[in-house]
Amino acid sequence: MPNPVPTHDPVTLPDTDALGARFTAVRDLSIALAAPLSDADATVQSMPDASPTKWHLAHTSWFFETFVLRDHVAGYRLHDERFPFLFNSYYEAEGRRHARDRRGMITRPTLDEVRAYRAHVDAALIAALPDLPEAARELVALGCHHEEQHQELLVTDILHLFSENPLEPAVWAAPRKVPVEMPGAIGWIERDAGIARMGHDGDGFAFDCETPRHDTLLARHAIADRTVTNGEWAAFIADGGYSEPRHWLADGWAWVKAEGIVAPMYWEERDGGWTRFGLDGRRAIDPAAPVTHVSFYEADAYASWAGARLPTEAEWEAVAADYAGDGGNQMDAAGPVEPRPARAGDPAFFGDVWEWTGSAYRPYPGFRAVEGAVGEYNGKFMSGQFVLRGGSCATPRGHARASYRNFFYPHQRWQFTGVRLAKDI
Repeated sequence: MPNPVPTHDPVTLPDTDALGARFTAVRDLSIALAAPLSDADATVQSMPDASPTKWHLAHTSWFFETFVLRDHVAGYRLHDERFPFLFNSYYEAEGRRHARDRRGMITRPTLDEVRAYRAHVDAALIAALPDLPEAARELVALGCHHEEQHQELLVTDILHLFSENPLEPAVWAAPRKVPVEMPGAIGWIERDAGIARMGHDGDGFAFDCETPRHDTLLARHAIADRTVTNGEWAAFIADGGYSEPRHWLADGWAWVKAEGIVAPMYWEERDGGWTRFGLDGRRAIDPAAPVTHVSFYEADAYASWAGARLPTEAEWEAVAADYAGDGGNQMDAAGPVEPRPARAGDPAFFGDVWEWTGSAYRPYPGFRAVEGAVGEYNGKFMSGQFVLRGGSCATPRGHARASYRNFFYPHQRWQFTGVRLAKDI
C-alpha cells in the first residue's frame, strides 16, 4: 500500500484508545443522523449531485473496509464481494463502480442490511486497531474525517430530497434554534499589504490539499465582519438583482436565464413574502439570519451589486486564523442547527455557512498528490471549482479549521453556502 495522504504528525496521532473512541463517535453520529429516515427516504436520489443516505452509510464503511481492513488486516474477508462495485465513489484504482447518477437505483441492500454492514466493519476495525501499523492508523484518522464530510452531505442531500416532496416534510421536527438579533451594518476588518502564510503545517489533521504551507502576497484590503443576511439578500432581489445582467459573470447570467433562477435555493414567495425550506420545514425567512444555499455565481453578483467583491482564500485565511475560537455554530452529537447571525465581537468565520471565495480550487505551490488510490482524494478535482471556507451549521464540530478548503462548481448551491464581502482599500 502506498503511503497515505498526510493526516497527523506522527507525534500527535491519537493513541489506540483515543483513536478507537474517535472512530466510534463518528460512526455513531452517522447512524443517529439517519435514524429518523425510512428505508424509502434513505434510498431515493433527488438529483445527480446528491446521494442517498443509504449510499453514504455504506460508502463510508467501504472506505474503512477497503483501505484499512482489506489492505492491512491479514485474513480479512469482505463482508460482501458485491459491495465494492456499489459503494466505491470515484477511486479509479479500485476498479469498476456503479454510476453516480444511478445510486438511487440501489434498492438492495436494504437500509437494515447496510446497518449490518456497518456493524461488521466497526467490529472488525475495533478488534484490529491495537495491532495496526502506523500507516493504517493514519488511514483510520483520514477515514473519520472522510465520514464527517459525508455526514454533512447526508444532511444536505436529505434536505434537497425533502424539498422535492410536495408535502415538504421536516428533516428534523425540532432542530435546535439559536437566538437571533438584527445585526447592525456591516463593519470592516482592515489588513495592510504584506506577506502572509497560508496552508497547514504542524500538529493535527489536514487534508493534502491544505498543504504545503507557503507565503502569499496580499494587497491592502478589508473583509466584512459578518456574512450577508436574508434581509439584505431580499433587498438585492427587490432591486432587480436577478433580472438584469450588469452584475453577473457571463456564465452566471447564462445559468440564471437557462435555469430560471430568481432567488436562493429553497426560497419561494408565498402570501406576499419570502419563505425558505429548511431542516424544520418551510418557514418565513428570518431577515437576521445568514443567507444560505447560494451559488458562486449569485455570491459574485451580489458582491458586485453591493460595491464589493468576494475575498480571496488567502485573505480569508489570514483574518480567520485570528478568530478560530471554539469552531463556531456547527453540528455536534445532538444534530445540526440553523445558521445564526454574527454576534457582537464575533465575526463567526467558522460554522453557520460555507463562505464562497473568489479563488479557484487549484494546487498550492509544491503540492504533490500521493500515489495510489488514496491519492485520488483531492488532487484530481482541482479544475473548474471554487474554494469555500469556514464550515457550516451542518459541518461536524471540530471538522473545519482555518486552512480547510472546501470546493464546489460555481452553479452548485444545495450546501449551506453563503457570502462574506471584501473590498480593496
